[in-house]
Amino acid sequence: MSMLSGVLNMPWWGYVLVALAFTHATIAAVTIYLHRHQAHRALELHAIPSHFFRFWLWLSTGMVTKEWASIHRKHHAKCETAEDPHSPQVFGIRKVFFEGAELYRAEAKNKETMEKYGHGTPDDWIERNVYTPHSAKGIFLMLMINLVLFGPLGLTIWAVQMIWIPLTAAGIINGVGHYWGYRNYACADASTNILPWGIIIGGEELHNNHHAFATSAKLSSKWYEFDIGWFYIRVLEILGLARVKKTIPQPRFHKEVPAVDIATLQAVITHRYDVMTRYMRSLKSIYREEFSKLKSSAHLDGEGMRHFKAWIAKDKQLPEARQAELETVLAQTSRLATLHAMRQELSALWARSSASNEQLLKQLQDWCHRAEQSGIEQLRDFSLRLRRYA
Repeated sequence: MSMLSGVLNMPWWGYVLVALAFTHATIAAVTIYLHRHQAHRALELHAIPSHFFRFWLWLSTGMVTKEWASIHRKHHAKCETAEDPHSPQVFGIRKVFFEGAELYRAEAKNKETMEKYGHGTPDDWIERNVYTPHSAKGIFLMLMINLVLFGPLGLTIWAVQMIWIPLTAAGIINGVGHYWGYRNYACADASTNILPWGIIIGGEELHNNHHAFATSAKLSSKWYEFDIGWFYIRVLEILGLARVKKTIPQPRFHKEVPAVDIATLQAVITHRYDVMTRYMRSLKSIYREEFSKLKSSAHLDGEGMRHFKAWIAKDKQLPEARQAELETVLAQTSRLATLHAMRQELSALWARSSASNEQLLKQLQDWCHRAEQSGIEQLRDFSLRLRRYA
């Protein structure tokens, strides 16, 4: 071994494969251990993979489990508000994409966030004495290991490792994943699925699916979507090293029941995101027809039309600045006002409240009755479809 070579001497493509393997191992550790296991408790991990992931993250990122889990939990609790640590809807896409890591480090210094959202994270001897107080020493050790194994090229591999999470997780997932993409579920935030194939970022590309069902260990939902993180979890489960606690519920349908009952109510609440998505899709033609009539309205400028079209096409939440404008627009068209009011009432069924099942059932029955008597064919058809949820 010469002074300018490492222990391992490989062709150029060998170093590329090593860099890809190292970065993918880091992505797997983030999505399986930090995200699905620690932040959301969607699965239980055996001590062997759990400790391996902790050690690898200490080497390759220097991230502290409690900090990561706390910041992510706060992101879900305060999503798209001024208190969200990294929302592009608040900070702008450029800020989150290019400075996402800085936003993370700033929030990590917030003691209130750590105390409120950091419960249940590791607090053993190695966490208190090594990983947390000496987080920077891990990445320095990784640099030394790379230099010994690969020589000067080890520095390049290490640089790729250091930029990988700030680029993919802090930039792409936290930024693009709340700004651009497609949506399967009409959840209240602006989350999107970036791609239907979650490979490069371990399945985190399916971000809208995750926000709709945060405690699901599986992030893919449609038949054409692929979550490689879920593949790894299933392998661990087969080996007895993991136990899945929850996955995305898939809607089932039976023959239309003559009247809405408790079973229907429970099915509608369980599949609430699927219900709202189907509601918006079934009524898109009416929304578009009504908005086209309002193009010349003094209350609806070009930017307003763009926001409202996104609201319809992607079920995206309207910016707060446009809410008052929406009220003005709704006052000009009774059909649009009816659809919007019915949408709000339907989503209120599963909002946190002290209402009993009997009260909620009465509200749903009344909603269906009014929908079927509204004179809007699509609304009537949707109401009848609600009765088929099982």
